[in-house]
Amino acid sequence: MTHDHDLVLRPTAAQTEAALNPPPGRNGGDLVVETLAGLGATTVFGLPGQHALPVFDALRRSGLRYIGLRVENNAGFAADAYGRITGEAAPLLLSTGPGALTSLAALQEAAAASAPVLAISSQIPRAGLGGGRHGYLHELTDQAASFRGVVKSVHTVRTQSQIPSAIAAAWQSALTAPHGPVWVEIPQDVLMARTSVPVVTGGDAFPEELPPRPELTALAAHLLSTAARPAIVAGGGVVRADASGKLRQLAERLSAPVVTTYGGKGAFPWTHPLSLRSWMEDRHTTDFLEDADVLLVVGSGLGELSSNYHTFQPRGRVIQIEADLGKLESNHPALGIHADARLALTALLETIEEPREDPSAPDRVRDVLDRVQARIDAQELTLEQDLLASVRRALPPRAPSFWDMTILSYWAWSAFDPKGPNTMHSAQGSGGLGYAFPAALGAAAADPTHPVLAVSGDGGALYSIAELATARQYDLDVTWLIVDDGGYGILREYMTDAFGETTGTELSRPDFVALAESFGVPGVRTTPETLATDLAKSLAASGPSVVVLPAVLRMFAPTHV
Repeated sequence: MTHDHDLVLRPTAAQTEAALNPPPGRNGGDLVVETLAGLGATTVFGLPGQHALPVFDALRRSGLRYIGLRVENNAGFAADAYGRITGEAAPLLLSTGPGALTSLAALQEAAAASAPVLAISSQIPRAGLGGGRHGYLHELTDQAASFRGVVKSVHTVRTQSQIPSAIAAAWQSALTAPHGPVWVEIPQDVLMARTSVPVVTGGDAFPEELPPRPELTALAAHLLSTAARPAIVAGGGVVRADASGKLRQLAERLSAPVVTTYGGKGAFPWTHPLSLRSWMEDRHTTDFLEDADVLLVVGSGLGELSSNYHTFQPRGRVIQIEADLGKLESNHPALGIHADARLALTALLETIEEPREDPSAPDRVRDVLDRVQARIDAQELTLEQDLLASVRRALPPRAPSFWDMTILSYWAWSAFDPKGPNTMHSAQGSGGLGYAFPAALGAAAADPTHPVLAVSGDGGALYSIAELATARQYDLDVTWLIVDDGGYGILREYMTDAFGETTGTELSRPDFVALAESFGVPGVRTTPETLATDLAKSLAASGPSVVVLPAVLRMFAPTHV
């Protein structure tokens, strides 16, 4: 009898020839690049550094496309967005010490948002490893320790023959649900030395599947099909698993209203009769979800933002489908199903055959949305709502958008229609500044068939202003909307509400239009009345552009206090 694990792939004649007669001049850096190409990578992001130069030299001999950003953290954001858009593990090439550490905030966001990023860093020479203080340039006592609490897995290479296997293992880890960033580090001398290791010609590293346990889905299906008032919370795991279609089928079969978290934007159609949209920071939504006798939570840990700042207290039975074991039942007791969202929703659909009829469900959804709108309307926030509507009119339906931590983005989390799954992204996973523009550059590199929108405040924009040079150098089709309110607007509101006055929130800033034009990037100053026209014109033009909107915005009142 022959078992699958007994099968051995025989090398082809071409592979044998390549192994016996490798091209001259190869080094450890070539093994890195060859492995990436063998795994299917086509584009890499990063910055060169002294210890990593052999990898960058090998890029010159490869067919991989390199996009170099100006700051390592921004390169990490670009790789994050590339992974979100393509579902592939985006390689991020970094150098030892300061360069590596500068990427940490981006890797934290990738971890929080389950974005696959394959970070490959150089390391000091092997003789310096082990915790001693040898005085090498960029030396850290234990570089990997700085990343171990952030990324999914850490892979340290000590010999050239380990390079292909370590990178393949990291690739598999990044793409196994839940997706996430991984870390590979390779000493400088291993990268630099000439190699006798054959050319890497194979590289399949398939992600492991995470199916649900059948007894759990059987019980979940029974609870949902017999519920009087079922409801669904759809998180980012639905988007990452490409399970939006399965979610819609299940919601319609159960007549179950659906609310999407901020990370799950687009997981369910915005205008569907069962759509509660994304008003997670609203007491009317919270009350509705608390009243559900069976609540299905798919691809969300019900963290701070998804639970109205932990004020949500479900009264019914909770079923939680989550690929990240650390999030399973971490905030609420539930029937916990550790599984990929797509596989679990498929299993539920196969089990729940008879539709559950509830003609009242759309009316109950409309009542909640009407209550939400009445609450917002009472606060006289017309400017903010009009600006979101202008952005929506200007942005083509399938064009992706990337939002920084700024007031207009906070509005968009709740009130913006993304027009489809995997089209709206933000840094709400970890909440760091500077995400939107470099992430949009990564998305434009991933898919040049649609323009990309980035939205920042003036404070967040200054984190990534250097990447205007990247946008121009690679002619990436990104329009950057900068809402200039003279400071950190949301922090200004928070401090005023909490302490009555502000400290450190007011900023001196440049003329963003003139600055963009100094990079060779067209810029325009707009107004609330002309925003839709100016933004649409910039999005329609090829290449990068900047639209600056001077405006002071306000947030809607919270309901969790």
